[in-house]
Amino acid sequence: MPTFTLAITRGATNSRNSSDFRCGATANAAFMAQSKRLAEEEAEDSMLGQRSAAKINVDVHIHIVTRSQDDTAGDISDDIVHKQLEVLRADYAPAGIFFDLKTIDRASNATWANGTDLHGMWHQLRSGNYGDLNLYFVPTLQYYGFCSMPATGDDLVNGIWQDGCTIRSDTVPGGSAVNYNLGKTVTHEVGHWFGLWHTFEGGCDGDGDFVDDTPAQAAASDGCPPEGQDSCPNQPGQDAFHNFMDYSFDACYREFTPGQMTRMRKVWYAYRA
Repeated sequence: MPTFTLAITRGATNSRNSSDFRCGATANAAFMAQSKRLAEEEAEDSMLGQRSAAKINVDVHIHIVTRSQDDTAGDISDDIVHKQLEVLRADYAPAGIFFDLKTIDRASNATWANGTDLHGMWHQLRSGNYGDLNLYFVPTLQYYGFCSMPATGDDLVNGIWQDGCTIRSDTVPGGSAVNYNLGKTVTHEVGHWFGLWHTFEGGCDGDGDFVDDTPAQAAASDGCPPEGQDSCPNQPGQDAFHNFMDYSFDACYREFTPGQMTRMRKVWYAYRA
């Protein structure tokens, strides 16, 4: 099976204006080919109905990194962690996907907290098996967050150590990232962990994200566009800026499409279950 790779998304350095989104991810041929194959299989999967009725339970391990034991920057309380998990659970419950918090650990490491030597951080802190979701919160990061896509075969040997999502800690509920502090960055990134791509992938004329019910969109949304915005008028549907896989403000996010829910479930059973 082809592998999925790292998805770097919702990009903004700490020094940028919070509404100035940039994405460091580029579409690679292996991921797009795999997405196309999954789309073709979904219509022929005789087990899909049965799997759609079953709950998916994901164990979650939280890793909170600060520069030092005395540094409060990025030091997320247990209460905020639980609020973040409440956001994640609410957003994924319609897909029949549920999250069970297993561990919270804290590390003081100036290098990791500055967004460098992340491979060392992942290798040292990661917990659980390949079906467990690891969330790493750091105070400084080039992007709001990034997350790994599933891997298989020989790639899984090394891929498991970089598996999970690394998130800027000011995006949690009540954080200081203006317009992005309702915890939805985690929702967006975990969508990548489940194999989803951006809804605006490919623009108006490209292959898109290989999910049938996400309309074509010319580019990532900026903020909260007006209702009815349609950047691809010659294609069906309007811009999906309420979709968790666009780049809208947190307050505008509210849904995955049925097709995206199906894709996440299929990816779970194919790679992580």
